[in-house]
Amino acid sequence: MKASGWRVIGAYALVCAATQVLWLTYAAITTETARRYGVSVSAVGWLAEIFPLLYVVLAIPAGILLDRWFRPALAAGGGLVALGGLVRLGGDTFAWAMAGQAMVAVAQPLVLSAVSKLAGEYLPTDQRAAGIAVGSAGNFVGMLLALLLGPTLGAHGQLDRLLVLEAVLAVIPAVALAVVLRHPGRESQEHAAIEGSAARALWELPPMRTLCGLVFLGFGIFVALATWLQTLLHPSGVSETAAGALLVGMVIAGILGCAVLPPLVARHRAERGFMRAVVLVACFGCVVLGATPWLGVRALALVAMGVVLLPALPVILTAAEQLAGAAAGTAGAIVWMAGNLGGLAVALLVQILVHHPLTAFLAMGAVSLLG
Repeated sequence: MKASGWRVIGAYALVCAATQVLWLTYAAITTETARRYGVSVSAVGWLAEIFPLLYVVLAIPAGILLDRWFRPALAAGGGLVALGGLVRLGGDTFAWAMAGQAMVAVAQPLVLSAVSKLAGEYLPTDQRAAGIAVGSAGNFVGMLLALLLGPTLGAHGQLDRLLVLEAVLAVIPAVALAVVLRHPGRESQEHAAIEGSAARALWELPPMRTLCGLVFLGFGIFVALATWLQTLLHPSGVSETAAGALLVGMVIAGILGCAVLPPLVARHRAERGFMRAVVLVACFGCVVLGATPWLGVRALALVAMGVVLLPALPVILTAAEQLAGAAAGTAGAIVWMAGNLGGLAVALLVQILVHHPLTAFLAMGAVSLLG
């Protein structure tokens, strides 16, 4: 059971990585993509913004599908990710790109909502936390890969080869996941669906609403930066390659922060002080990004933001699960929905201001202060 269970977790983590690779395909090459497809940069933004939009809409039905038909639903989610990657190769138009992105965005709630239940069915109790961590880490690996591949492989009119490679990166894990899911795991009490009565009871708790507000703002700023940083920095002469490198540095700093900060925060019970620091660092970082012309200073600001913004999510998830007790699965799902809703809202706010970079960065700073 242990060996086959970890094979399932490994295949799942690779599918998670593929969803993030496809989500952020165009994020670091927004200007180049707009020229390629003959559309505005705002239209290109929707190739990423459709993901949090559909996550919010489909999270509840995706959870119900996973609870009723877990293995077929998860395998179908992986297959839809692969199909979306292939559909983007159908033609050299924005419509084909959007069709492929929409398919992957529909699959994303099915894939991401499965992590706890998958670990519960395929791993022993003492290994489930590690399994959830490995499965979730696939998301960060996918983000990094997307931000590396975009400027290096897809820039300068070479979008076709980027899309082909990413389609391959989506198909292989989907096939592997379908193969390993042929064998059922053990029965588990984990649920993927949001339980209505539990959700209402949790929402009546002021601390739960506070946690959702914090993840709404923090995840929103991260998604907005991932979607629009290249476009916002382009008027000041920052190339697509440089903008991609800045985002990569931010994500790497965030991954390192996730490995170090959440355990320290939990050990010292410093959640409140940590979240205050996140708010202040995010606000100051946004102001620096908009006000300074120096690339090195902007890089330092993004690294500082990454170090605290990404670890804030596991800190909030842990606090929500501790607050919820037996309804921890529902609490986690609510937090993820709030984060994706924030990603959509803040990214749309920045999209409105995308041709006024300083105003856009100051707006993100103001959003962080709401924390």
